[in-house]
Amino acid sequence: MDDDRARNREEERGRRAAERAEAAQARGDRRAAERDEAARLREQARDARRVEDEQRRAALAEAREDRPKRRASGSLARTGETKVVRDTRNYRTNVDISRMRQLAMRGATVEGLAKVFGVSIETVEKAIEGVGVMKL
Repeated sequence: MDDDRARNREEERGRRAAERAEAAQARGDRRAAERDEAARLREQARDARRVEDEQRRAALAEAREDRPKRRASGSLARTGETKVVRDTRNYRTNVDISRMRQLAMRGATVEGLAKVFGVSIETVEKAIEGVGVMKL
């Protein structure tokens, strides 16, 4: 009887150990399947975000193209405002003899200086030569 009880206990112990091992294996398999499913869901979410981000960037790029361009002056390029063109024909440049000489040294022509400063060619020639006092 003791042998039967011992054998039954041993069989019961072996059966329980096998059940625990089987349960542990099933738990491990279930967790692996859950990890795989979670990874698959994360990848799907990542792909969805990537597609959404590309669509958003494309929409922003399209909106950016439609938006008026900025000029260096800060005014908008497509506002319909035209640049004011001033009539400068009657503007006079301040006649400065040293400035006139400096421009001549840089290569400005006598005729060009006369036109810009609004004086005669002879006056510019005298100013460049330094002959006489020039009063304008």
